[in-house]
Amino acid sequence: MMMRYQWCILVLLSLLAASHARNVPVGYQIPLEGYIVGGSNAARGQFPYQVSLRNLASIHFCGGAIISDWWILTAAHCISDRTASSINAFIGSHLLSEAVSMGVSALVIHPQFNENTMINDIAVTRTREAIVYSNLIQPIALGSGYIGGSIIAIASGWGRTSENGPLPNTLQWVNLGTLTNDECKARLSPGNAELIFDSTVCTFTRTDEGICYGDAGGPLNSANAVVGIVSWGVRCAISYPDVYTRVSTHRAWILGIINQ
Repeated sequence: MMMRYQWCILVLLSLLAASHARNVPVGYQIPLEGYIVGGSNAARGQFPYQVSLRNLASIHFCGGAIISDWWILTAAHCISDRTASSINAFIGSHLLSEAVSMGVSALVIHPQFNENTMINDIAVTRTREAIVYSNLIQPIALGSGYIGGSIIAIASGWGRTSENGPLPNTLQWVNLGTLTNDECKARLSPGNAELIFDSTVCTFTRTDEGICYGDAGGPLNSANAVVGIVSWGVRCAISYPDVYTRVSTHRAWILGIINQ
């Protein structure tokens, strides 16, 4: 992929130039232009597992999900070019302005993460101090079963709610429908279809509903379990599926790390 930022810039240019462009890793192309499209405001305590990953200037760059009292699940591409000391995890509120900062002590990226294909785009981060649970801070279970098509799942994240709108302070969420991998491939260009693996899961409901830049690393929730981690998409809710890392595929790897 060369360096990831270089790759993302090239992909952005190709997206503008051709209809069969390569995909752009969600959350890295334009760091603050991320949004859940067609979503709704979250209520206080509705998503107590939601995490905002921020740099030391407190700028949100990716999402995540609390999965234990020490560990947060996110996407590998969100943190592969960062150090633990350069990241803070904000938890405990649906409002960016009220979330509580937690320092990060360790980053663990899946050893088979491939920057070119985005396969195994999954990672965990360890907090410096134990996360104290409350009615506003709770872990989410790890998905264990294979998710097929026609399942309703919830994506959540912060960012713009329209292309030119303001960055919302309130967490956004949207109901999305999963696709089978064959359905997902059929909706993508041939080049993008090659990036759909057994270890990925796709969603699509309709144009103007979905995820985009800045939502990377955030959770896809089905039946109160995180079944996907936002990985990549073709621009923003423009009739193409969104692609997530399938959590059930990596469940054993995750548990092996967090239970050490």
